[in-house]
Formats: sequence, C-alpha cells, structure tokens
Amino acid sequence: MEVKQIDNEKKGAFYIEMDTVKVAEMTYSHAKPNKIIIDHTEVSDTLKGQGVGYKLVAAAVDYVRTNNLKVIPLCPFAAAVFKKKHDEYVDVLA
Repeated sequence: MEVKQIDNEKKGAFYIEMDTVKVAEMTYSHAKPNKIIIDHTEVSDTLKGQGVGYKLVAAAVDYVRTNNLKVIPLCPFAAAVFKKKHDEYVDVLA
C-alpha cells in the first residue's frame, strides 16, 4: 500500500488508493509559521485494524521532518497516535 500526497500550499492530504478509489485519507492545512494542522483521518472499514491510519501519520511525520515543519494534530485519531508515539514524534510537534 503506497501512501500518496497532494498539496496546494494551503491544504493537502495523504491518501491510499485501491483501483483508483481513495480508501484512506488524512487531510491537513498549512498554518503559519511553518506548521501543518492535521484535521481529519478516515480509513475505509475494509482496511480497519491493518495499521493504515498509522501509515498516514508516519507519512505526515516524514513530510514535516523533510520540510522543517511542525505539526498540530487536531484530528482525534492523529492526536491519539502522537500521544501514543510521543517519544518517536516529539520533535515534530508544535
């Protein structure tokens, strides 16, 4: 499962497609200065329990690290992942 990204410099998303259909998506907005706000995560019922949401969060963490950004996880799922993996992700939290 490949995590893809779209970004228009105001908003963006990390997503997974299967047969050209988005089956998982985590959306974010750019905030100043140099922050993104994760606002929503949704995973198809057919993929629940397979760690797909974690893969989306990991992709976001890679993105913010690569681009010297910080993240504000407002989405309840993303916030829970950041809390659970605090030691691994503390460097990217705003």
